[in-house]
Amino acid sequence: MRKTFAIAALAGSMAVTGVALSPAAQATTTATTATTATVTSSGDWGKVFSSDRKAYTFGKTWKRHGKVFTKWYGVDKRGGKKGWVWFEYYKNGNRHRFTKAWDGKVVGAWSGRGITKVYTFTCWAGKFDNCGRKYRIF
Repeated sequence: MRKTFAIAALAGSMAVTGVALSPAAQATTTATTATTATVTSSGDWGKVFSSDRKAYTFGKTWKRHGKVFTKWYGVDKRGGKKGWVWFEYYKNGNRHRFTKAWDGKVVGAWSGRGITKVYTFTCWAGKFDNCGRKYRIF
């Protein structure tokens, strides 16, 4: 509510005093906003846990020159059993899925062209066991 009053007061004072942004200043403001939006949509995704929280993955997904890149890290908190990360992506209207397994800690990466959406989820102790929620990462 205070922001609304402050904006209204500022707009009113600009109208009374005749102060306005020049077209060059408006263009600079717009360009800065667009750059900020690109930086904030960097694609970092936080921890994606298995349902029992014994394994998780995290990473970053971004697009450059029409190609989607994903770098991910996997952490398995308990020894003896593997953690599994699932990636599901859409390319040319078709769904594709693949998994990667690890025991302990791992770093992985993959990329592809023409990808429109990417989802991930994490499982522990088996490819289809203790799977957590699916998250859209791109």
